[in-house]
Order: sequence, then C-alpha cells, then structure tokens
Amino acid sequence: MAKENKTDRKIVIEREYVVPLRREWLKVQKYRRAKKALRALKEFMVQHMQIYDRDTRKIKVDIYLNNEIKFRGNKKPLHKIKVKAIKYDNGIVEVKLVNIPKHIEFEIARNAKKATEIAKNAAKSENKEEAKSEEKIAEKEKETASKEDEQQMDKAKAKEAKHATGAKKSPEIKRKVLNK
Repeated sequence: MAKENKTDRKIVIEREYVVPLRREWLKVQKYRRAKKALRALKEFMVQHMQIYDRDTRKIKVDIYLNNEIKFRGNKKPLHKIKVKAIKYDNGIVEVKLVNIPKHIEFEIARNAKKATEIAKNAAKSENKEEAKSEEKIAEKEKETASKEDEQQMDKAKAKEAKHATGAKKSPEIKRKVLNK
C-alpha cells in the first residue's frame, strides 16, 4: 500500500465530541488507567465516526492529545476531554484537541517555523552541497588510488625481501629449556 499525501485526502466527516473517559478507566487497575483512557477514546471514535469494521487501528490520535490525557500521569488521567475528529475518504480518522493550551500552540508554531527555515536553507545549500560532494568524491578517489599504490609497493618490497635472503635463519634462538 503506497503512502498518500495529506493533500490528496478529502474530508468526509468532521465533528467535535466531549469524550467521557472516566467510565472506562475506572474498570482497570490504577497503573493502567491512562492506557485504558486512550483505548476508550479510540473505541468511542470507532463507534461515532462510522467505522463499520470496528478497527481501532484506523484511529490516529494526535501526539498533543495523547500527552494531554497522560499529563497527570498514568494513575490519574483526564475524566473527559473535548476533541475534534476528522474522517478522510480512505477511512482514517484523525483525532485532535479542540482547546489547545497556549504553551502547546507556541510549540507547534515554533516547530512549523523551524521546518520552513530548514526547507529554505536546504534549497539554498543544495547547489553548494552538490559542488562540495563532487569535490569530496574526487578526493576520496585520489585517496583510494594512493592507498592501492602503496599496498602494491609494499607487496613488491616484501616479495623482493623474501627472495633476496636465501640463507636460512641461524639457530641461535633456542628455548631456555634446551640450554640447560
């Protein structure tokens, strides 16, 4: 299955809900409550966004929504939360926070600004990088060629040294045990 661009998708349904989470997370142990709250959110969305095969994998929860539910820890998740659900023509449902806190809005804006700056810098430096990469490739080729030449010369010297000394090694080096 090929990945689709976000611009190719068409919105089929767009709704806002206040999702009750407490009813579900009270049914499990304390240390599992946040996980159960997320599962309850997905089950609620499956039921209300007309997903007929009941597949919770089609529900995509926004990272900020996930962090908001788990904000007070795993043992004390939120009791209810207001979300915006958007269903696309491919059957995927994206769930996002409606009332985003100011510090998260600031973080989103900062990340978007950084992304645009990176894209601009990448476009400018692309031409410079191509020239630099060509130079680096040429330098690497020269280095490998010189290394190969050195290896061949070392082999030739070793071969000459091997054949030049025809005399056998002297038996001066003996083990200490034999000297006794």
